[in-house]
Amino acid sequence: MSIQPEQQPGAAGPDAAEYPGVSVVMTVLNEERHLASAVRAVLDQDYPGELELVVALGPSTDATDAIAAELAAQDSRMRTVPNPEGATPVGLNRAIKDAKYDIIVRVDGHAVLPRDYVRTAVEVLQETGADNVGGIMHAEGTTPFEKAVACATNSWLGVGGARFHVGGEAGPAETVYLGSFRRSALERVGGFDEGMRRAQDWELNYRLRRSGGTVWFTPRMRVSYRPRSTVKALAKQYFRTGQWRREVVRRHSETVSVRYLAPPLALVGMVGGTIAGVAGFWPGFVIPGGYLVGVLVGSAIVGRKLPWKSKLMLPIVCATMHTSWGAGFIFSPRNLK
Repeated sequence: MSIQPEQQPGAAGPDAAEYPGVSVVMTVLNEERHLASAVRAVLDQDYPGELELVVALGPSTDATDAIAAELAAQDSRMRTVPNPEGATPVGLNRAIKDAKYDIIVRVDGHAVLPRDYVRTAVEVLQETGADNVGGIMHAEGTTPFEKAVACATNSWLGVGGARFHVGGEAGPAETVYLGSFRRSALERVGGFDEGMRRAQDWELNYRLRRSGGTVWFTPRMRVSYRPRSTVKALAKQYFRTGQWRREVVRRHSETVSVRYLAPPLALVGMVGGTIAGVAGFWPGFVIPGGYLVGVLVGSAIVGRKLPWKSKLMLPIVCATMHTSWGAGFIFSPRNLK
C-alpha cells in the first residue's frame, strides 16, 4: 500500500458523511483523580461521525467504578466492561471486542485529549492508509518535581530521541503514543499480547510493521500526560519499563538496539568504575564522573526555561530515569509478570 503525503493542519479532510464510526477504548485502575476529565475530553470531541467510549474497569480500590457508573449514566455513548485481572492489554482486548466500530482509538484514563484528536486520527488514517496513527505524549507537570519530570520526558536527555516524546516530522515510525487503529489490522495480528503487562503498545506496533503494515507518527496529534509526582514513583515506573523492554527483546531478539542497551551498559560501567575507583584504580572514576558531568550539562541545556526549583531537581530526575530503566533491563526475570 503506497503512503500519500500527510495533509498539513488546516487542510480539508473528508466530508462529514465520510467520517466512519469510532470506538474509543480505555482501561482504568484507581483513576478517581483523572477519570472524569479524561472521559469528558473524549465525549466532548468535535468529531462529526458516530462515537462511543468503552471503558474496561480493573479491580480499583478507590472510587473509580462509582465515578465511571455515574459518567455512563449521564451519556449513553459510554459503557463499561469488566477487567477483573486489571492488566492493561487484557482490558484493551475486552474493550475492543465489545466495541461496535471499525476505527479503534486508544486512550489512557489519565490522559486529556484535545477536542480535535479523534477527527485528526481518522483523517490521518484515511490520508496515509496506515494501520495505526498516533502523535506526541506531551508531559505536563504542576509541582516543581513534576515539571522537572515533564522536561526530562519531553527531551532527548531523559528518554532519547523518539518522535512521540520530542516531536518531529510526520511519517512512518517504530511506535507512537496510544494509537488509533483499523480493527482489521488488530485482528490480523491477534490484538494486544496479554502477556505483555507493559510495553504492549511497542510490541503490538512491531507486529503490525512485521506483518506489512505502517505505523504513522503525526505531530498533529498531541496528548497531555501527567508525570509521576515523587522520586519513588518515577523509579518504580522506569524500573518496570526497563524490565518489560527486556521482555520485548526476549520475544523479538531482532529488535535489540544500541539505544535500548545504552542505559544498562551505562549503569554497569558506572557501578564497575566506582568499585574500581574505590579499590584504588583511580581511572575507574572516569565513567561515573563523565556521566555526572554529562547529566549536569545536559540538564542545564534542556532545563534552561524551568523554574529554579525544577532546574535543581532535573539532574536527579534524569539520573533516576536512566539508572532505574537500566536496572530494570538487567534484573528482568524470565517469568516476568
